[in-house]
Amino acid sequence: MTMDERMPQADAERRSWVPMVGLFLAQVLMSFNVAALPISLGGFVEDFGVPPTVASTTIVVYGLAVAALVMTGAKLGQRVGWVRIFRVVIVVFGASSLMMILAQSMAWAIAGQVLAGAAAAIIVPSLVALIAENYRGAQQATAVGSLGSARAFSGVSAFLIGGTLGTLVGWRPVFGITLGLAVVVLILSFRLRSDRGNPAVKIDLVASVLIGVAIVLLTVGFNNLNAWGILEAREGAPFSVVGMSPAPILVVFGIVFGQLFFVWTRRRMRRGLQPLVDLSVLGHGRERAAVYAMFIIVAMEAAVNFTVPTYIQVVQGRTPFDTSLAMMPFNLTVFVTATLIVRFYRRYSPRTIGLFSFGLTTLALVWLSVVVTNNWETLPTILGLIVFGIGQGALVTLVFNVLVTSAPKTLAGDVGSIRGTTQNLASAVGTAVMGAVLVTTLSIGIGNAVADHPELPPELVAQVDLDQVNFVSNDDLRAVLERTDADQAQIDAAVALNEEERLRTLKLGFLILAGISLIAAIPASRLPRYRPGEIPVDPETVDDPDRARV
Repeated sequence: MTMDERMPQADAERRSWVPMVGLFLAQVLMSFNVAALPISLGGFVEDFGVPPTVASTTIVVYGLAVAALVMTGAKLGQRVGWVRIFRVVIVVFGASSLMMILAQSMAWAIAGQVLAGAAAAIIVPSLVALIAENYRGAQQATAVGSLGSARAFSGVSAFLIGGTLGTLVGWRPVFGITLGLAVVVLILSFRLRSDRGNPAVKIDLVASVLIGVAIVLLTVGFNNLNAWGILEAREGAPFSVVGMSPAPILVVFGIVFGQLFFVWTRRRMRRGLQPLVDLSVLGHGRERAAVYAMFIIVAMEAAVNFTVPTYIQVVQGRTPFDTSLAMMPFNLTVFVTATLIVRFYRRYSPRTIGLFSFGLTTLALVWLSVVVTNNWETLPTILGLIVFGIGQGALVTLVFNVLVTSAPKTLAGDVGSIRGTTQNLASAVGTAVMGAVLVTTLSIGIGNAVADHPELPPELVAQVDLDQVNFVSNDDLRAVLERTDADQAQIDAAVALNEEERLRTLKLGFLILAGISLIAAIPASRLPRYRPGEIPVDPETVDDPDRARV
């Protein structure tokens, strides 16, 4: 019996959407917390008297805790039972919100986010496992799609609600919202179908350490490419190795530990021992293609989410609330598309949807590279972001659905952990690499342009450190130049040059992303041709000619 033949039977067993509301809000809870942290940085600085770099540690430790512990969290959920552990970690997440509300020092806030990240590391795989336990067929596809739309919904609401509260009241009430969400999710969790854990499940501590170290090294390395230097160590680097930046060194060691994790896991599987993550969920070409596609689209989303707010807030000097308004068309488009794309699953295969969606993102990024100006509110720019949002929303839901429908229900937690690891790592890589590329390109462009402008003499250029070029507003640049020997004409020329090179760099950044999106057609072409239904009981016995080909 094929998947399509089973779909009517699966659709007949419809369940209430009330349990899914709880799972949707659990995803909102995590995403809202993440989106609220950048809004709260100013409040941390003011209340605790710490520099912004220390305040931003809350963002870093949360992401590191999730990425490093998510695979271990998935195995813990299989051992204890998904419903039981889901309730426990929701309580832990609520406790972390309470710590944020009552925090009397920066150390308390950082500890609160470490606790939140550890809880999220179990919530992420539990969402997939609980969807697999509670829904089938078209309901399952819709439920999986809602997780992607919840992320976009949280981004919009966090900026609007959090930005308003942060401006009018303060940053602490923002975490009162996450505490309230945790209480609601805990109440709704009692509508979830219960499951029993398996005490026989063992947690591979060696693999946990290997993947944890790999993720931490990769994340820290990529996140500091810009601050520490891509190759040569900058002044802000904590140390150097023969003049080389520690950032790429950490990335290399992260890759090594990642490979050791795979070698160790395959060895355990060959010996019949329980692995930390069952690699059979990536045993076929279409599953690996889905992971590659997920990594690329999340990395591109992170790059856009970094580029646009950075340009609006840093270059244009506008507020986070202005940024949320500018990004709202994109975020709303992602939210709507991620929810509605499941309606196309019966008519079009994942391969067709994937190729078409990557085609949309490529065209949108090329379009943005042509039409983008110093004003983000222009209609052509908004249209470009909307088209990119359509492709991005469709892809995030699609590739996740491919992974879920390709694995047996017992491995749904493993799929969830792979999803969490991939998304967190891709987000860090997309943000860091885009930042490093933009700053490096801007530095090179300004260096070359200065040589072509005789009105900017070498003695004036010598007073400005071109090795520390970054995206700055025109007002900030004027303030720096006024402390030099430059006259008004030279200041105007320098500002005009920076504005021109800044925009050129932005256009080039979008073109680079378009090239990456085009390359993504390669893994997208390996996505399956079938129209997904429910999770197969045994993937190897399903009559699926596409699986036989891969």
